[in-house]
Amino acid sequence: MNLKAFYLSFLLLVLSLILKCRSSRVIELSDRFLDVRKDADWLIMFYSPNCAHCKRLDPVWSHVAQGLHYTNIRVGKIDCSRFTKIAYEFGIAGFPTIMFLKGDAKQFVFNGDRTKDEIINFAHRVQGPPVKQITRPESLEALRSSENIFFLYAGSPESSLFELFYSTAERFQPHSFFYSTSLEIAENLFEARSNPVILVHKEKTPYIFNDWSENEDLNETLSNWVNHERFATFVKVTRGNFHQLMQIDKFLVIAVIHENKLEEIPPEMVEFRDMVESIIHNNRDRFHRRFQFGWTGSPDLANSIAMMELQLPHLIVVNASTNHHHIPQDEPQHLTPEAITLFLESIENQMAPAYGGDTFLVRLYRGYFEGRTAFREMWRGNPVLTAVLFGLPLGFLLLILYSVCCSDILDADEEEEEEENTHEKKE
Repeated sequence: MNLKAFYLSFLLLVLSLILKCRSSRVIELSDRFLDVRKDADWLIMFYSPNCAHCKRLDPVWSHVAQGLHYTNIRVGKIDCSRFTKIAYEFGIAGFPTIMFLKGDAKQFVFNGDRTKDEIINFAHRVQGPPVKQITRPESLEALRSSENIFFLYAGSPESSLFELFYSTAERFQPHSFFYSTSLEIAENLFEARSNPVILVHKEKTPYIFNDWSENEDLNETLSNWVNHERFATFVKVTRGNFHQLMQIDKFLVIAVIHENKLEEIPPEMVEFRDMVESIIHNNRDRFHRRFQFGWTGSPDLANSIAMMELQLPHLIVVNASTNHHHIPQDEPQHLTPEAITLFLESIENQMAPAYGGDTFLVRLYRGYFEGRTAFREMWRGNPVLTAVLFGLPLGFLLLILYSVCCSDILDADEEEEEEENTHEKKE
């Protein structure tokens, strides 16, 4: 073997060892996990080998383990089809389920988008205390320069307002970051005050919590405010976060466009999305209290809400309280910031037509619409396989019906023949 071939084989060996080490950073657990769960903080994926969603999550889970490798969080997964006792112990009702276990004390279920960054942020949020202390101005500056939304209490920890802030943080810890610091360290975020301050920092801008009166329950008001502010001003709406967005009790304004698998968007749809985004940024004081703005690159999600195929780009507004939705009467190409503003005002004044809802008939029709859409997508993707999947059960059903009906006819014919033969013998 010459020297070049030796170096090449050595390089391949090193690369294979690196890949093997990386792949082993996800710990495959068994039913013995119950004996060791108290020894560390665990981020666990409960899965089934036959689950398609689990298979799609598996490579993402490997990246999550890689991202958390240098922390004290252990990343593992459990095959619940083999270890059913584990699934029963943790109340697993669907696959995949992502859960963070803090020793033997608490467990948190992840309900967001199944992406590497979202899952890692979730793990960092729930690992520590509900409210993390900031003791240096440099730490606060680093937070301000990040893209993460966070809530901050500035003031004395002996205040009754801090107690309310802490209890609210305990409730929303799986969804947002919460910090506390002194007024001196936070003085660059707002004008100096002598009283404690609570604020949310997003899009590199602080928004102070001061929207309450003496007649209101401050605990409930603060909780509602945090719930309303925990999303970006203009958020990307996906199937992963849609149900969370529906819990903030606002009108959800969605710009519906098309995004391919490479996250590429046609220029005309980018222009429409930016136009909708400009409305909330230019009219935040006017619309932010009642409306949550966002966009989706998945038309199927919007079509499922509207129970019809929307022309792209389009706009749909969902009432999170009643599950009704509103669609502008103007054609999408005629929508302007002024037209959309008038449309939103008509929704606020309860003048815009409302569709859908949450009645039994609406849910029944939505199920029919989604089933029909799924069948059509399957047919477009692979008509032969779709014909086999649906044709074989239908063929067996027709064969059973035919045999049942024919058996009745044959039995009737045999009875008639027996009666005729009996009658002939008597004669």
